[in-house]
Amino acid sequence: MEKLVELEILGLSSNHSQSGSFTLVMGEVEGSRRLPIVIGMFEAQAIAIEIEKIIPNRPMTHDLFRSFADSFKFEIDRIVISDMKEGVFYAKIHCKSSFAEVEIDSRPSDAIAIAVRFTAPIFCAEKVMSEAAIEFTEEDKKQESKKEEKSSQPKLAPKKEGSLKDFSLDKLNQMLEKAINNEDYERAARIRDEINKRN
Repeated sequence: MEKLVELEILGLSSNHSQSGSFTLVMGEVEGSRRLPIVIGMFEAQAIAIEIEKIIPNRPMTHDLFRSFADSFKFEIDRIVISDMKEGVFYAKIHCKSSFAEVEIDSRPSDAIAIAVRFTAPIFCAEKVMSEAAIEFTEEDKKQESKKEEKSSQPKLAPKKEGSLKDFSLDKLNQMLEKAINNEDYERAARIRDEINKRN
């Protein structure tokens, strides 16, 4: 059996080199390697809204998969990023029920969007990590924490954040509903955070 490395989601950011795409950064749970995966906007949104615990007004594809799984009483055991060919990653979703275990081929972005909905562990084959992961040194960690300190300074804070403080709780709840209806999940997350600060 091939060696598997457990991963966790470290971050999601827009990809400057490819318009409309995002970079999902996965980190080794017990190690310092990082695995960046370029994913599409819809998959990035699907991962982000589940991490942020935002409930869309209509079920997204991955939520539909979750409902389907619950209805037929099967669960996701784990996700495995199993291979990489010519820079393209491949994944498998390991499903199980009381009477069967099944392995389904998937794009890693879809598999990870499903994993976060089932709180299923995410693994990567060691051969893929060896080929595609980036070693993250102590020096890199220091540089990253400096960037985080700079980005947390008030001058870089978005103007929308401050303006949310001026609204009443009722108005914020209306704005949250509107943002979700418009599927503007980034704004919905900011509004939700402001509501949570007051509760």
